[in-house]
Amino acid sequence: MGGAVVDDGPPGVKAPDGGWGWAVLAGCFVITGFSYAFPKAVSVFFKELIREFDVGYSDTAWISSILLAMLYGTGPLCSVLVNRFGCRPVMMVGGLFASLGMVLASFATSIIHIYLCIGVITGLGLALNFQPSLIMLNRYFSEKRPLANGLAAAGSPVALCCLSPLGQILQYQYGWRGGFLILGGILLNCCACGALMRPLFPPKKPQYLEESPPTAAVGKKKKLLDFSVFKDRGFVIYTLAASIMVLGLFVPPVFVVSYAKTLGYEDTKSSLLLTILGFVDMFARPASGLIAGMKWVRPRTVYLFSFAMIFNGCTDLIGSQANNYGGLVVFCIFFGISYGMVGALQFEVLMSIVGTEKFSSAIGLVLLMEAFAVLVGPPGAGRLLDATHQYMYVFLLAGCEVTLSAFVIAIGNFFCISRKKKDLEAEVEMAVTASEKEGLNFGVEGEEDHVGEAEPKEKGKVLKATEEAMIVKEMGDNGGEDAL
Repeated sequence: MGGAVVDDGPPGVKAPDGGWGWAVLAGCFVITGFSYAFPKAVSVFFKELIREFDVGYSDTAWISSILLAMLYGTGPLCSVLVNRFGCRPVMMVGGLFASLGMVLASFATSIIHIYLCIGVITGLGLALNFQPSLIMLNRYFSEKRPLANGLAAAGSPVALCCLSPLGQILQYQYGWRGGFLILGGILLNCCACGALMRPLFPPKKPQYLEESPPTAAVGKKKKLLDFSVFKDRGFVIYTLAASIMVLGLFVPPVFVVSYAKTLGYEDTKSSLLLTILGFVDMFARPASGLIAGMKWVRPRTVYLFSFAMIFNGCTDLIGSQANNYGGLVVFCIFFGISYGMVGALQFEVLMSIVGTEKFSSAIGLVLLMEAFAVLVGPPGAGRLLDATHQYMYVFLLAGCEVTLSAFVIAIGNFFCISRKKKDLEAEVEMAVTASEKEGLNFGVEGEEDHVGEAEPKEKGKVLKATEEAMIVKEMGDNGGEDAL
């Protein structure tokens, strides 16, 4: 494995649900904050870049777009690297890339140079940190995983509330070049977060077991990118729903400030709307994680997730009718709650669908599919705005897309996954009944022949069949709860 310790979740290792896992959670909190907040924080420097390079706002907007495209679109590459080298080395190299991109951008002589440095290099570095941090969080938490996901997701609004004001201060004090250089130094913290991702090792065996000859066969070599997840109905439904959701999910935060300005409110008052949204989002994510971790709720997390999407979509639909500042404030409060719920639950649901073993490949493929929607969503909403000059239609479109995604995942789960579970249970019941019947018939034949003891081989087959059927039944019960 290239000399790296590959943390692929060895069998027999139980997630500690605490201990060093809290350090992993802290690292994931910081990484999530950088990954989601950095594309928005960089926009603080756009006016200076427009003046420096004599370009338009649409030209500078490509910086954030390319950065987001790299964050989502390089998902499969991250999966391959994690499965090949492990999370820790990938994250530490990613931290160096993220920092290097900002440092090089501080010496930029053209806007193309900034596209390559911030968009491509820093975007790749953040991608190499974001995905592995979620994989490690999944391996360190099981029972407390919904809460851990909620707390880690809270890093996004916290970082946004910190990085945007910090960017404004740096620009005022040191200019955009000095600001980029300092932000590059701050991104080196990604390396420190990567160092926290200690691989999980199986418990040390007693000496007498180590000396005994090995009995188990060596397992198959792990695939660098496991496409077999597409055979899972739950994964396909989730991927389709998530791609539709992303088309409209990020649109309202992009346009709400401009919406307020067109209503005649000053820049400072309009920008306060995003602060309100982020503040509510900050508390909604951990709260959603707590609710999702409840004993009754956790087997039905997919329905809570679909409710969060319907909540978000309906908020967009109702918010499209806001025509004053008070209405936009109410919209931002409810959008922050629903947006936080979606952010806290999206990866928890994916983890419960595919499990720990396939999660590293699944998240990479999901992010790749979402990358296309991320690139199409906001620009498509912008074209609609140019054509209609009405923000109402933009919010209506976003609300319809998110609401549609909620129905896709809820109906798909109800008709496809639930029915699959019932069919599995029926097959298991038939297997158990058949094995029991075989055992009874065998017993009757034994009495008729006055045989005191059954043939050992035949008796062993019956017992083995019964045991296997009961194990399959137990797995079906558990899998039904965790599948979606």
